[in-house]
Amino acid sequence: MRGVHGNYLRIDAGSGRSERVALPDAVHRRYLGGIGLGTWLLLRESGERYDPLAPEAPLVFAFAPLVGTALNTSAKAAVLSKSPLTGRLNDAMLSSGFALSGKGAGVDALVIGGACARWSTLFVEPGGVTLRETPELCGLSAQEAQDAIHARWGQDWDIVAIGVAGEHAVPFATLTHDGRHAGRGGTGAVLGSKRLKAVAVRGSESPGAADPARLERLRGELKQASLGPGTEKYRTTGTLGNLLVFNRIGILPLDNFRGGHDDRAESLSAEGLLESAHVQRVTCRDCMIGCEKRYVGPDGSTTRLEYENVFALGSLLGIWERERVLEASRLCDYYGLDTISTGGTYAFAAECVQRGLLDVPAIRFADADALIAAIHKIARCEGEGKLLALGSRELARRIGHGAEAFAAHVKGLELPGYHPAGMQTLGLGLAVGSRGADHNKSGAYDLDLSGQVDRFDLDSARVEAMIDLENQAAVLDSLILCKFVRRALTDVYGDGAQMLSALTGEAFTAEHLREAGRAIHHLKKLFNQRQGWRADEDTLPSRFFRNGAAATGAAAGAAPPLAADGSAAQDEAPAIDPESFATARAEYYRLRGWSEEGRWQPDPTLLDSLRSAG
Repeated sequence: MRGVHGNYLRIDAGSGRSERVALPDAVHRRYLGGIGLGTWLLLRESGERYDPLAPEAPLVFAFAPLVGTALNTSAKAAVLSKSPLTGRLNDAMLSSGFALSGKGAGVDALVIGGACARWSTLFVEPGGVTLRETPELCGLSAQEAQDAIHARWGQDWDIVAIGVAGEHAVPFATLTHDGRHAGRGGTGAVLGSKRLKAVAVRGSESPGAADPARLERLRGELKQASLGPGTEKYRTTGTLGNLLVFNRIGILPLDNFRGGHDDRAESLSAEGLLESAHVQRVTCRDCMIGCEKRYVGPDGSTTRLEYENVFALGSLLGIWERERVLEASRLCDYYGLDTISTGGTYAFAAECVQRGLLDVPAIRFADADALIAAIHKIARCEGEGKLLALGSRELARRIGHGAEAFAAHVKGLELPGYHPAGMQTLGLGLAVGSRGADHNKSGAYDLDLSGQVDRFDLDSARVEAMIDLENQAAVLDSLILCKFVRRALTDVYGDGAQMLSALTGEAFTAEHLREAGRAIHHLKKLFNQRQGWRADEDTLPSRFFRNGAAATGAAAGAAPPLAADGSAAQDEAPAIDPESFATARAEYYRLRGWSEEGRWQPDPTLLDSLRSAG
């Protein structure tokens, strides 16, 4: 099978030993690569209910068939582990040249286990694996560590690294390469638990293509389509362009999800920033879209202008000073902290302080100085930062007294920047997501924003379409192609099958890829089941349900809603009907082929294939 090397590299960080392990073509055919292959490998290389920060816990970097073909947006790697934040599957995406060099090392994936005796850097190339002790890199940001490695060992390495937060095992610490992040769920903490400051890869080995001429034609067509109207918003304003739209339709999260509209949102808008000459357009490797925008400060430093960063460190906390929000975002990137979990946990803690449930007056809404001081402390787990570094779920458990009702997370992963009661298809998608509250794994927001469904209601008729969007997302994450490029494709399955057929020389069909999407979701479910998944995890915080009653029927807690100033107030945001939610969730399980309790029974042949690694 062309396009893949047919092996993965198993590395023991404790001893520095490595071995190449054969990958059957059947695994690539069924699970493609990227997230699909990575989930299969994570299952194969791990046990049940293990500690994600234990030495034996595997960290997987999975590449994909389309990586290295120069197809638009294919320069991505999948990064998988058990999440130290959620205890469930963490399947992140990393856009950068790391994927190209990693696959160029002659492997389809890296599986890293064990732990170094001292802080080190792992170097991987076609000739083998080398561990070098690099304790001098501790305390540096990911970018500073990358620069130091380049200065000492050469510029031809592509490097992922952790910041101070990863060194301190903050469970929402990130991995970074060239300013791009595998951000959510704590991959940085997993690498840090192995006392690896960085992983460097290089190589130019290519498995080749079966039909290079046809693949080149498809590349040209995709490039042209990527410059069309489907991606125009991302090329012009980037993701921050969503902020004013979401504020207008009432789903911009405010004050720990207690509202969805504020007239001050204009101060954080992309449109206002783009009027400045201090904004750069940045593209990932092998991409024509260029969705990323960076704000250039007076000192020459740059800050990512992403919607999720600005919502989480701005509107969610009642902070509307643009420069201060960008400063907080820049600090999170410097330390290697996921911005959504940082902002989400801080917002939850601030509400607990308002309600008298937490006696830490330094944590408060509408105070940029307090937020920035807290970020410094979270990265090092000092002072109140030690509490905030727990994440909102664990902090809520420790506080008790009904605090769980307004801790805005699913399975421990803080909610992204959409009020789920105003986008109820997405709300269901976040609730059942294997990773937790991750909009990038669902795509259900496309239905809510399509005008074809009532986004303030939830019915079972839309569940089949929602599942198809989930399957499409899994296929894109496994081929690998950027989610934004789906706007440029006529049909994710059909177009993807053409690309794979030209690359591999095998006859892939749209139905083959559709089935791959389903199979990958089964693998994700299996992993979570092995780690102790329970049916009551597939829900949203009771704050979002009518009368504060979650879909399980559990009470929300006695505390009434509060306004941002601490006074009692009735939340003006819409609410989800718990019975409709439970019915739609049951339909989701049925259409997935899972039991009424949401469990999947795998085929014995799959279990045999996972055991065969020994």
